[in-house]
Amino acid sequence: MKTVHIDASAPYDVLIESGLLDELGPRVAAISGIRKVLLVSDDTVNALYGNRAADSLRQAGISVDTFVFPHGEAFKNLEVYGELLEKALTAGITRTDAFVALGGGVVGDLTGFAAATFKRGIRFIQVPTTLLASVDASVGGKTAVDLPGGKNQVGAFHQPALVLCDPCTLETLPEEQFLSGCGEVIKYGLLAGGELFEILKACEGPAGLKADIENVIARCVELKRDYVQADEFDTGVRMLLNLGHTFGHAAEVLSGYKLTHGGAVAAGMAVVTRAAVKRGYCRPETLGQLLSQLERFDLPASLPYRAAELLPVIRGDKKAAGGNINLIVPEAQGRVRVLSTAIPELEGWLRDGGAE
Repeated sequence: MKTVHIDASAPYDVLIESGLLDELGPRVAAISGIRKVLLVSDDTVNALYGNRAADSLRQAGISVDTFVFPHGEAFKNLEVYGELLEKALTAGITRTDAFVALGGGVVGDLTGFAAATFKRGIRFIQVPTTLLASVDASVGGKTAVDLPGGKNQVGAFHQPALVLCDPCTLETLPEEQFLSGCGEVIKYGLLAGGELFEILKACEGPAGLKADIENVIARCVELKRDYVQADEFDTGVRMLLNLGHTFGHAAEVLSGYKLTHGGAVAAGMAVVTRAAVKRGYCRPETLGQLLSQLERFDLPASLPYRAAELLPVIRGDKKAAGGNINLIVPEAQGRVRVLSTAIPELEGWLRDGGAE
């Protein structure tokens, strides 16, 4: 088993091993004081793994109630958040109990935000079942729900008590969602360069990555750990993790979340890197390497919207402040910079990146 320790304000471990889902109960029972949990999942994941997770918890002597909501980003909203809190209240969840998030990034974000605010904060455990959640969303303590006008507009920093990652759950993941996770893995490869970028190159696509999945997940989690430990509350170096997100999030919103998150981030990375080359910030060979990786993993290299459509959405981005936004700009593999940019100037970046 691979273990990555996160030394945040509330320290915790990320455990990575095939078959680990069946150890959920004993792992949760080992956390001091937890005798009851609310198991939160969406309808898709619950049908696949809900009973196994609940059985493991009950066999370890933990009382379990469940909250299941429809799958998809559209349901990561204030209405479902309120329903989750009401369920926790009627289930008798106390401040010494916990929520368990079984699912992808939507489940983890919603559950984490509910845990951060229920009774002014209780513990929660992340059990990611998608590649994207395994390598990124389940680690670092960012929790949120969406508003109609923007993604992750209401949220809190709230670290999990444990992250339990069973790569076997990825075997039931639709290919589109697996590729979405690959988009975030490629983001880490561009941020870190070196070893991870070479691992991705050697994989030559999704099949090769699946064959080395535990190592890839562990390496991405280690990289995120370093950013979180250096800047837990996202005011400095952790902002680099938003590479591709400013443009990608806007496209997600415009699509009504029909675009996958990882696909939108991949396209956002390609757009900002293309523009960075044109403006003299980035080496041309870096763009070529990125585009080759996206092609290997069947990920988009352009956004399906024009600059004039994207810009109004970007104005509402939660990262915008004082009329500016911190644009994350790659210079080379393993070298990325934060560029404070006036929001109107982003139209030029988008156009230079191919979003005419």
